[in-house]
Amino acid sequence: MLYFIFWVAHFTPCAQTLQNIAREAFLISRMVERHHVQPRALNNEFSSDLFTVFFESLDPQRIFFIREDMEKLSVYRFTLDDEIRNQKYDFLDKTTSLFSVRLTQVDSIIDLIAKTPFNFTLKENLTVAEDSSYAIGLAGLRVKIQKKLKLLVLNGIMEGMDPEAVKPAEQKAVIDRLEPKLRKIACSSFKRSLKRFIQNKSDLNETIGEAYCQALASCYDPHTAFFPKQVKDAFEASLGKKTMEYGLNFDEDEEGNVLIDDLKPGSSAFQSGQLNEGDKIQSVQIGSQTPQNVSELDVAQVYQIITNASDNKVTLTVKKPDGSSRQVILRKEIQELDDDENKVKSFILKGKKSIGYISLPAFYSDWEDSQGINGCANDVAKEIVKLKKDAIDGLILDVRYNGGGSMQEAIELAGIFIDAGPVGQYRSRDGKVITLKDGSRGTIYDGPLLLMVNGYSASASEMIAATLQDYNRALIVGSPTFGKATAQVILPLDTTIDLNTYDGTKAADSYIKLTISTLYRLNGTSAQINGVKPHIILPDIARASQQGEASEPFALRTIDIAANKYYKPLASLQLNTLESFAKSETEAPGFFSEVNRYLNQAKIKQQPRDQSLLLTDAIQNRKNLPVPEIQAPQEKKDKNFTITNHKFEIQRMQSNKALLEMNEERKNDLLTDPYIQIAFDLLLLMTK
Repeated sequence: MLYFIFWVAHFTPCAQTLQNIAREAFLISRMVERHHVQPRALNNEFSSDLFTVFFESLDPQRIFFIREDMEKLSVYRFTLDDEIRNQKYDFLDKTTSLFSVRLTQVDSIIDLIAKTPFNFTLKENLTVAEDSSYAIGLAGLRVKIQKKLKLLVLNGIMEGMDPEAVKPAEQKAVIDRLEPKLRKIACSSFKRSLKRFIQNKSDLNETIGEAYCQALASCYDPHTAFFPKQVKDAFEASLGKKTMEYGLNFDEDEEGNVLIDDLKPGSSAFQSGQLNEGDKIQSVQIGSQTPQNVSELDVAQVYQIITNASDNKVTLTVKKPDGSSRQVILRKEIQELDDDENKVKSFILKGKKSIGYISLPAFYSDWEDSQGINGCANDVAKEIVKLKKDAIDGLILDVRYNGGGSMQEAIELAGIFIDAGPVGQYRSRDGKVITLKDGSRGTIYDGPLLLMVNGYSASASEMIAATLQDYNRALIVGSPTFGKATAQVILPLDTTIDLNTYDGTKAADSYIKLTISTLYRLNGTSAQINGVKPHIILPDIARASQQGEASEPFALRTIDIAANKYYKPLASLQLNTLESFAKSETEAPGFFSEVNRYLNQAKIKQQPRDQSLLLTDAIQNRKNLPVPEIQAPQEKKDKNFTITNHKFEIQRMQSNKALLEMNEERKNDLLTDPYIQIAFDLLLLMTK
């Protein structure tokens, strides 16, 4: 079973000894050697990369190990390949022993720092060199941790105090009020980084071992990953069906931030259209109660707050990967529906013409469905049939922030818009090129089509974008996509597995998600690294922080292959008028011109620089910010469309007040989305 996926890291301790970990590392290397599409040689260069990646994942902020530790451990930098090959674990043993000692010491350091208020009148900096290197000795480590905590508190003060409104004489009183609480939050945040180790000292070997195996797998390419059984089961559930009260699961990043991990198709979280994998949870509001800041809480605590809420309405404030914030209302158990009810929600944008709109946040599939009718492609098809009953003149399919999922669903989705024939190509490790085909004759929708993408549209989203673009079947609008065009399979760590005969059912304690092929467009090029370039490129805030597959150090490179000779593209799209319209809209004063200005300044701001810990410097830097954070766009006064539902959805919602309220919120989100507005106008031009 193949997967098209966007990888997220996990840490889930499993009961193993260091000897077992050494064996699993060996099996990972052998599985890659046997099945990976472009296997790297296990040599000294690989060993050095593994050494670096392992410590980056174990200690990303360089607050656990000190320089003396790294000097001791550096003797293994070029010998890890030998340890893996011979199933040795000397390196892991010494690393674990050192790490255990440092964890206890860092915990004590944080407790000491937490007792003393920070002085923001002292002239001191957290330099780039200091922040990015290991401290010299425990004394240096304490200074570094103290500065990092102080910077967190200073940033919190700047968020809670308006320098323009607070007079200099009043600033001390404001700081005295904010500093104790912010210091507690900052120290708690740091201690969360220790929690998964300190609370499970007996499992420290296993936790470090899993980090080692994951680092090893990731050195082959960004999407090859080590999966303990629990993580493998959770991953497959995220692509299919899993019961969740609000329809979302959580994860934690290296810094302890609680993130959205996956969305259940058809759930309140999925139907909101506003949540995506990787969104950071900032606060939780139960009903009309006061919002709770969850920055000090871990995944289990946040999950408990939400699932135990007495009110059926929860408002999440999330921070998107592009830095913008958004409030999203969810309702408990809102999707108590039969399996054949729609998981994908659609709307009709009514203006000079009626345009259908479908948002697809993820490519999901029901792996237990042998007939293959419970995936997202079938759900999209059903929505299109309903929209056509209302005589739509065009259709917008929105896969922005869609990180991928089932490749088979992407093939079937392409078949909705394209008659039977090739929809893509892939090349295996032996160089053989195989055509991916839509085997169903005819189309479900053959009218004007616009596909919305952005830099977080990956894998399956890129496949559908590339296919529709190669066929000249749809206008692709947005920003260049992520650039992941490889396919993976999840296999047990078992070197006897034969890919040609494996049925995907063998159980094991550990698995590997392995890249086994590269995917190609019908024209012979690949979206790998390059992404899909839209016909109409719109300014996108996400481009300020998102770099795509090309930024990954071990991303696979591809060589073009021959174009598929059997596909017959439709007539080329007439782009001149559409490009001129988009150019005038994005250059005119307003949201898009502000985004462009923000992006230009963000390039400057992203350069690493020393951080002053002096209050007066922080205030001055705040005043000198060239562009404030772009706020969510407001509803246009001169709206060119209204939003309604197709008649089947109206009937379904009539007796459900919660569904009606959520529907109104979603409609308002669409009305205030400038990207939807320009997409609507572009489709109007296409249908003239």
